[in-house]
Amino acid sequence: MTGFRERELADQLLIARRGTAHFARHLGGLTDAELDEPSALPGWSRRHLLAHVGYNAIALCRLMDWAVTGTRTPMYESAEQRAREIAEGATVNAGALRNLFDHSVARLDEKWRNAPPAAWSATVQTAQGRLVPAAETVWMRTREVWIHSVDLGTDARFADFPAEVCTTLIDDVVGVWRQRGDGAGLVLSSPGRDPVPVTGGEPARTVAGPVAAVARWATGRGGVGLDDPSGAPHAPQWL
Repeated sequence: MTGFRERELADQLLIARRGTAHFARHLGGLTDAELDEPSALPGWSRRHLLAHVGYNAIALCRLMDWAVTGTRTPMYESAEQRAREIAEGATVNAGALRNLFDHSVARLDEKWRNAPPAAWSATVQTAQGRLVPAAETVWMRTREVWIHSVDLGTDARFADFPAEVCTTLIDDVVGVWRQRGDGAGLVLSSPGRDPVPVTGGEPARTVAGPVAAVARWATGRGGVGLDDPSGAPHAPQWL
């Protein structure tokens, strides 16, 4: 099963744009009053979630500026600045929040469309401190819009995601667990791909199901759709 990063850049951009349209469609089904209600993320209303998604696009624009100009422009000044931005953004009126999403999406897409070929391989730094090529911004945005469409708490599902998004999410989550030493003995298994062991620890415990259900569980969104949802352990923290 092909992963997201194995796709050509043009295909990756298409998947990111599809995810943006998917998020926008579910956002458009919510009234302004419903934005005040809780999202699926603990402690965040839908307003917080929408502010986060909007400001995330702007932060990725800064990374693209870095890649194009060579001038270091971090995603955020600090974790505190990022949290403050989201908290303050959640207080503005619903129309302004929707405009933030629309304008930030258009701005990021413009950065991607106008980036010269050499910029995509330029090294930038994520908010977690990873040094990555600027092309990674496409995956970073892809996972944001697809996952957070579910977090809006409408009827969006992981089963709506392209398969390569789910497989790459699983691989990324397992990579983080390995770095932290979490999930020893866990094996993630889905039809159509080789089982993904977290470590060689024993005894092995397998979390199995369709790739969308395993991705949902691995990203901390519950065990819905797994082969044995009641027997699945609590997923270690990811981000």
